[in-house]
Amino acid sequence: MVDYHMTGGGATLMQDGRYMEQEEDWDRDLLLDPAWEKQQRKTFTAWCNSHLRKAGTQIENIDEDFRDGLKLMLLLEVISGERLPKPERGKMRVHKINNVNKALDFIASKGVKLVSIGAEEIVDGNTKMTLGMIWTIILRFAIQDISVEETSAKEGLLLWCQRKTAPYKNVNVQNFHISWKDGLAFNALIHRHRPELIEYDKLRKDDPVTNLNNAFEVAEKYLDIPKMLDAEDIVGTLRPDEKAIMTYVSCFYHAFSGAQKAETAANRICKVLAVNQENEHLMEDYEKLASDLLEWIHRTIPWLENRQPEKTMNDMQQKLEDFRDYRRVHKPPKVQEKCQLEINFNTLQTKLRLSNRPAFMPSEGKMVSDINNGWQHLEQAEKGYEEWLLNEIRRLERLDHLAEKFRQKASIHESWTEGKEAMLTQKDYETATLAEIKALLRKHEAFESDLAAHQDRVEQIAAIAQELNELDYYDSPSVNARCQKICDQWDVLGSLTHSRRESLEQTEKHLEAIDQLYLEYAKRAAPFNNWMEGAMEDLQDMFIVHTIEEIEGLIAAHEQFKCTLPDADREREAILDIQAEAQKIADYNHIKLASGNPYTSVTPQTINSKWEKVQQLVPKRDGALKGEQDKQQSNERLRLQFANQANVVGPWIQAKMEGVGRIAIEMHGTLEDQMSHLKQYEQSVINYKPNIDKLEQQHQLIQEALIFDNKHTNYTMEHIRVGWEHLLTTVARTINEVENQMLTRDAKGISQEQMHEYRASFNHFDKKRISALDADDFRALLISTGYSLGDAEFHRIMASVDPNNSGMVTFQAFIDFMSRETTDTDTADQVIASFKVLAGDKNYITESELRRELPPDQAEYCISRMAPYHGPDAVPGALDYMSFSTALYGESDL
Repeated sequence: MVDYHMTGGGATLMQDGRYMEQEEDWDRDLLLDPAWEKQQRKTFTAWCNSHLRKAGTQIENIDEDFRDGLKLMLLLEVISGERLPKPERGKMRVHKINNVNKALDFIASKGVKLVSIGAEEIVDGNTKMTLGMIWTIILRFAIQDISVEETSAKEGLLLWCQRKTAPYKNVNVQNFHISWKDGLAFNALIHRHRPELIEYDKLRKDDPVTNLNNAFEVAEKYLDIPKMLDAEDIVGTLRPDEKAIMTYVSCFYHAFSGAQKAETAANRICKVLAVNQENEHLMEDYEKLASDLLEWIHRTIPWLENRQPEKTMNDMQQKLEDFRDYRRVHKPPKVQEKCQLEINFNTLQTKLRLSNRPAFMPSEGKMVSDINNGWQHLEQAEKGYEEWLLNEIRRLERLDHLAEKFRQKASIHESWTEGKEAMLTQKDYETATLAEIKALLRKHEAFESDLAAHQDRVEQIAAIAQELNELDYYDSPSVNARCQKICDQWDVLGSLTHSRRESLEQTEKHLEAIDQLYLEYAKRAAPFNNWMEGAMEDLQDMFIVHTIEEIEGLIAAHEQFKCTLPDADREREAILDIQAEAQKIADYNHIKLASGNPYTSVTPQTINSKWEKVQQLVPKRDGALKGEQDKQQSNERLRLQFANQANVVGPWIQAKMEGVGRIAIEMHGTLEDQMSHLKQYEQSVINYKPNIDKLEQQHQLIQEALIFDNKHTNYTMEHIRVGWEHLLTTVARTINEVENQMLTRDAKGISQEQMHEYRASFNHFDKKRISALDADDFRALLISTGYSLGDAEFHRIMASVDPNNSGMVTFQAFIDFMSRETTDTDTADQVIASFKVLAGDKNYITESELRRELPPDQAEYCISRMAPYHGPDAVPGALDYMSFSTALYGESDL
């Protein structure tokens, strides 16, 4: 308990029940002089206002403004940081006394025993009692806690002044009165801590007023210490008031003693903010790169998923060429960007863990998993797009073939039907002779035979038109119109044929039989003519094959067809013999024949002309088939060439993948040795790139030749590309893992032997050789390293090493955990404590305090991110540094 007793308007310190001799006999004589009262009144008023301004108020008259107790209670709340009981707002004397008693009770609660100071004297405006009470407050809250080398209060403050002013000439601080009259001691204190504010060498001991005013003005302007003394009062007084000097000097002590703490706190905050700023730059870089890559993926996928077919083969070939450009030019840089994005993400997470920051969570939809999902979607669309392109090309080939076939058959049929309607509608039988009628009847029978023979062609035309519709042929409307016209005409021909037969049969009984030779000629010539037309159609028919077996099948069929030609030639000669025999009989019997066979329009000249055409088409067909056979043999060589190269490259990529896996698991040499080995391994992979390019060239030749399958190898170019890209990504990811291990080792001070020991332990429990442990294996690993684990502790550790709840622990997570167990880093509590120092022990901080204590860029960084402070002691412009500090480390440090 510390007691403060009033001694004639002042206070004498009592400690452990004993008085400390403070006043000399001649001090009591000085009390009769009002000079002490003037000095104390000014000093104590300025001291009170330096604290009351924090609450937005001040006092003008020290013995009047404290009479109601309201501002006295407010002063105690400001300097103590504690809340006093609610004051009474009444104007009566009893309300004022009660308020003052609440203030005096609070002073007593702080270990101060008040003697001779009562609430009534303060309410009555007793100047000496009021000044004594303020002095008691100053001693308790501004001077008592000063401690220098086991001395406290007045002795500690005096020792501090002596230490700080010792190097200065003409300064000898032995007390708190006459040692300060020349003003040099005040200037020395300021110059010792802020040499840029005082030109000490220009001060003169014989000019005390100038010295004092200089110190007072500098302290008020640059140190935020209000002017509490008048230079003229100090110089004009034989012995300046000790309490006023002590009060003013204590302000210098508090202003300067916190400078080193503020600098240390500022340095700590700068360090933390620098790390946070760097991490934010990395996060922004990741977000931008992820956004660009995802935008490219989202822009490319609709193009790959567009299945709108083109109408012509040339347009589809252009689509295929665009797809090849995408594969060769546009996609490879994006593969590198994706790999670099994963490397940047891993590096950022490692830096965050090393600086005890929470893991980086990218914006929604920009996680590495989101990018991998988008990439997988892209590759699926890419594969489906290539398959669709090839199928569309096949479809268009077949459509072109069918369309040409339709046009040929339609043209032949239309040529055959030309004039048939006019022939069937003529009335020639009405004026014909019996012989002519019979001839007409036989001719009609031959026509019906011809009509029946053409029925198959009409059905083929309709079937081809139906298939073109089903395959979505772009010119289906014109095909349908032409097919419908043929069918309608065919129906009309059938109807007309039936009507003509009925008319001829009605007159048949009046006619004689037509010459059987003409009839036989007509019956045999028409089918033979149709056979020749069919043969010519088949010999000119287009064909599409994709294998050597298919072309050999066509050649065999063609050879079989040529074997039938001798029989056809004998049939032709027999038909011509019939015509010759008829002419011979007519000549023999002097019969004048008509200009042509009345039963058919197929003349011997027609038969001979078409037979010559068949003879000409046979060798042309031979040449076309031979050319296609040569083409298929060339395609077979391309297949073998690609297969031989692919069967070498594919196993090489697989072997390299296995090699990367072994390097990631085995521990040969230091991490630098492993990094060197991986770099050499990576270079060997890069040097193999010409083999991939060569295979790409061979694959392009195969695609240009429209080769769609290859029985000589199980590897496709897609397999090789995916394997190659996966190998490059795996090597880069493995190098990044070793770099992160080196970064962790260097940052945490882990020795090479410890790193080897960690890796050996981890590999021992990694039975599956997948560079990750499940929960049971990880528990066994921790037990083997000396941890005694309960379920709760193990769950806590698992939550730190497996924040995504994947059930697996990587080697990097294990290393981070072991490094955290053995090292120390900044925490949110330390940063909060540092801000509290800068804020002068307040629960908030202002913009001016941040700009004064921190570098400009980091001060603005804090101001832009700190939320307004809304506590009960808030002032305008107050900022909440507590929530800002905890946010730097995540909610885990709250």
